[in-house]
Amino acid sequence: MHHFSYRDGALFAEDVDLRRIAEAVGTPVYVYSSATIERHYRLYAEAMTRAAGGGRAHVFYAMKANGNLGVLKTLAALGAGADTVSEGEVRKALAAGFPPERIVFSGVGKSESELRFAVQAGIYQVNIETEGELDLLSRVAAALGKRQEAVFRVNPDIGAGGHAKITTGSSENKFGVSFEEVGRLYARAANLPGVRMMGLALHIGSQIRETESFEAAYVKMAALVGDLRTEGHRVERLDLGGGLGIPYDIPKTFDHGPGLIDAYADMVARVTKGLEVELGFEPGRLIVGNAGILMTQVLHLNPRPTKQFLVVDAAMNDLVRPAMYEAYHEIWPVAEPQAGTPEVAYDVVGPICESGDTFTTGRVLPALKPGDLIAFMTAGAYGASMASTYNQRLLVPEVLVKGADYAVTRPRQTFEELLGTDRAPPWLA
Repeated sequence: MHHFSYRDGALFAEDVDLRRIAEAVGTPVYVYSSATIERHYRLYAEAMTRAAGGGRAHVFYAMKANGNLGVLKTLAALGAGADTVSEGEVRKALAAGFPPERIVFSGVGKSESELRFAVQAGIYQVNIETEGELDLLSRVAAALGKRQEAVFRVNPDIGAGGHAKITTGSSENKFGVSFEEVGRLYARAANLPGVRMMGLALHIGSQIRETESFEAAYVKMAALVGDLRTEGHRVERLDLGGGLGIPYDIPKTFDHGPGLIDAYADMVARVTKGLEVELGFEPGRLIVGNAGILMTQVLHLNPRPTKQFLVVDAAMNDLVRPAMYEAYHEIWPVAEPQAGTPEVAYDVVGPICESGDTFTTGRVLPALKPGDLIAFMTAGAYGASMASTYNQRLLVPEVLVKGADYAVTRPRQTFEELLGTDRAPPWLA
């Protein structure tokens, strides 16, 4: 479930009237619910512990979904680990309080300096995705007098996901080493001085709302674990990735419940039974997606003979998912509509000079006017983390709510900050 609901004629985040935040912080603004983050993490972590059958289960939150410091600190305090994909994410995870022994470093293009920083920090695991990375990691770690624990991310040639751009497990995708090469690479790694191979990892895609694709990939991985052990290799860890999806078309009485999570956990328990490995999981969207909204204000109405444009102060640089993935987000008015309010079909658009700056077309909503506030729901994942300053627009603030309190965890960028990073060449200064 999430903790956004109507009360006394207005939309609340937990016990905070969103109109208070809009008045104090301005719009557009991201608002996150601590209670939702905490509930979703606990549901998932408890289910994965059950799936491990008494063995060890590690939950590494996928930071790319939402890297807000308040969100990260909330999860670190709950005992989560962090799945990172850049040196910047490793550094931020450490700053948020994740101990290095709970940090995993993934990604297909890690540089030498990034690997050096990760090894020096003493992180738990590097997920190796190419043979060249294996050699580079060994060389870097050996030069530091260390052996870095690592796993091979395997491409099982089973891809799934809510969109072609977030499918990662197909042989046509760039991620991981091929299934056929793992045995040779594992044998090579055993003779390298700077790595200690601990097992395998995979990730087949994102926003997957069924378990069949996961099961097909996990069955292949379980068989691979057995094959590698037969060849005399140590395989102690199996990182099953993330990708379990969430509902975006949520009714106002939404309670997601643990149904899909429990079905996934039951499948994991069945497929991994008897493997005697430490299981790893890398959820992101599942934890934070429904925990966040993007609140925006109506600027203008622009009627046309065949449609009605609703222009808001948020834009595709603030929330790129609709433009990039044709993604759907529920839109709720912040002022609760009264019974009998007329409805209008709107094309909801932002101020950016592109026709692609469109959040939705023909969406039937209660009649709105300039100054009204609306909320794009389920915007906690891949919203602020993918934002940009396109059109020289300021990065929007982020607010974390806990009960009746809220705090601005990232202030709105200023124009001085936006312009202060630019440097003219000396011949134009």
